[in-house]
Amino acid sequence: MSEQFLYTTPLDPLARPLIEGLTFEYDSRYGDVLREPGAPREIDRYAPEVFAPPHGNFVLLLRDGVAIGGGAFMRHDERTAELKRVWTHGALRRQGLASRVLAELEAQVLRQGYERIYLTTGFRQPEAVGLYRSHGYTALFTDDADPETPRKLPFEKHLAQWATQGRAGAALSGAVSR
Repeated sequence: MSEQFLYTTPLDPLARPLIEGLTFEYDSRYGDVLREPGAPREIDRYAPEVFAPPHGNFVLLLRDGVAIGGGAFMRHDERTAELKRVWTHGALRRQGLASRVLAELEAQVLRQGYERIYLTTGFRQPEAVGLYRSHGYTALFTDDADPETPRKLPFEKHLAQWATQGRAGAALSGAVSR
């Protein structure tokens, strides 16, 4: 069994499992609860180009050539990257794959010159909240709201301290680009 990260685009046929998996997750967890009438679905909100260098990137974690995880980032502001599309295959969860994807994305964010990461996750994704908190992200919301109140949950992480401690470089080696 071989694993590697592949930097590519959301349009790559290898990205199909990620896109389909995210679409299923968003639709099954939220339906239209967070969507304004007439607005595009979350998965369709961003053009693939926003996840391309020099301002963004899109990575897949491949196992034997098949996408089992991945994620992306785009420019949020001059010094901040915004993480999007962090995903692992549903049947392979609880194996640390999301942590590996997150570490790879953090390392790439640093390589592309950003100092901070911003992201939002949904109120029906407690496992994502746990992932980000366990990786040093600061919640930019309070926990006192009803957990079923429709809202986005923002987080941030300043990367300078992580870069100096070498933590952001702890990602799986052997990333390639297409």
